[in-house]
Amino acid sequence: MRRSFATVVLLSSFLTSTYAEPLPANAGREVLVSRDTETNDTCVEIAKAVSRASAVFWPVDLTGNYVQDNFHWASSSSQLSACSVEPGNAQDVSIILKILGKNKTPFAVKGGGHASNPGFSSTKGVQISMSRFDKVVYNAGKNTVDVGPGLIWDDVYEALEPFGVNVVGGRVTGVGVAGFTLGGGYSWLTNQRGLTVDNIESFEVVLPSGQITTVSDASNPDLFFALRGGFNNFGIVTKFTLKTYPQGKVWGGTLTILGNFTEEVNAAVVKYSKDVTDPKAVILPTYNFVPALGTVAISVLMFYDGPTQPAGYFDDFLAIPALSKDVSSRSFLSLVKSSPSDATLGARGIFNTVAVETYDDAFLKAVTNETFFWGRKLSLAGASLISYDIEPFLPSILSHGSNSAYPPIRSKAYLPTNLYFAWIPELSDDTMHDAIRQSTATLTAIAKAQGQKIDNAPLYGNYAMFGTPVSKIYGANEQRLRDIKRKVDPENVMGLAGGWKL
Repeated sequence: MRRSFATVVLLSSFLTSTYAEPLPANAGREVLVSRDTETNDTCVEIAKAVSRASAVFWPVDLTGNYVQDNFHWASSSSQLSACSVEPGNAQDVSIILKILGKNKTPFAVKGGGHASNPGFSSTKGVQISMSRFDKVVYNAGKNTVDVGPGLIWDDVYEALEPFGVNVVGGRVTGVGVAGFTLGGGYSWLTNQRGLTVDNIESFEVVLPSGQITTVSDASNPDLFFALRGGFNNFGIVTKFTLKTYPQGKVWGGTLTILGNFTEEVNAAVVKYSKDVTDPKAVILPTYNFVPALGTVAISVLMFYDGPTQPAGYFDDFLAIPALSKDVSSRSFLSLVKSSPSDATLGARGIFNTVAVETYDDAFLKAVTNETFFWGRKLSLAGASLISYDIEPFLPSILSHGSNSAYPPIRSKAYLPTNLYFAWIPELSDDTMHDAIRQSTATLTAIAKAQGQKIDNAPLYGNYAMFGTPVSKIYGANEQRLRDIKRKVDPENVMGLAGGWKL
């Protein structure tokens, strides 16, 4: 993840005022470390045990590695760890995991750092940053690519572009490969190819025992099933091998439309959802209240997997007067980078989700009302963005893959609507969390009132807010996953890390 200089300086200043006990580091200089002696001892043990391919960093590290290792896209997801570790190979990940398990030391594993739930990829213990796993290796003969878990999708698309191929990955800029993939993965290519988990050939994973193994459907079908949507419950993934597909120019980009045209946008979304069945076409409308503007601005992201748009697909959106328009024939990477998703980089934030069967007029009117209501109300509490993402995928998307941890239901595809609230003051955390829960409950109730049968609809773990029961994510798969977890991790080593725990 790209970081601003201001963010690094602010965090460094906070670290300096928080820690005060000097201890010699590997490099021989004085550094500042946590007051937790047992965790410090684990950090020192790791530093002595790993190879030169890896490194341990302490607060405050003068090179900035510690700051970067703890940094998250949402600042509320960051914590001040006792030390950070950047393993450089799977063998060192094995050493680290065995030490952590032996000492029962809390830890976290961070890929791209895009998790919005506090403590899911951060810790006050040992922060493992996968940033040195940054390789993209294209296997042309096999139509696959090996991808490191320390990358963001922008990096993967950029590396594959010269080969004219692509993968089923993230839709907007800055999203990390690891958490996105281990949670499921909805993509611009999902209508055509399914979820990201449906396009994984194999994982290289370090099991909680320290064993390094390659997991595929052929070698270990149970663990392969569990890793595809099961997050970090089964070990630390050090390599993803994904299917690749030919990729040429695409058409699309973003329209920004002011809130006085919400009725026109709603009508266009409903019509698009009913009429457009071409799997190459995808839209992602986001209803945003921007306190700095004092009103709603709707971003309509449009995508067509071809250099020109077919007549009629996006005409209703293009006919609405737009505040700004960035739509063209372009590279896939250019389209991803054009998204405004990094606008709130460094703010505090939280996601939540509503799974629905369809987007009808009543639901979209409710989304519009929620955007205005909570935008105005929460502006007084320091909100910087109140956002609702509408994701009208085709009902056939889950037919492209096989059974996986997520989704637990493949006979029917539910739409993973995303709510995202961002704010500045830490004092507003509880207010924002309560508000997004209330808004989620309101939208769920309205969908049910319209006859949508969503009581058993699985929630998308990459959007679901902390506190959501794992049964709502995994449904009937929960018990099978618990059984696999006990077999792979009988000592519950991965339970020392945050996230959705089985």
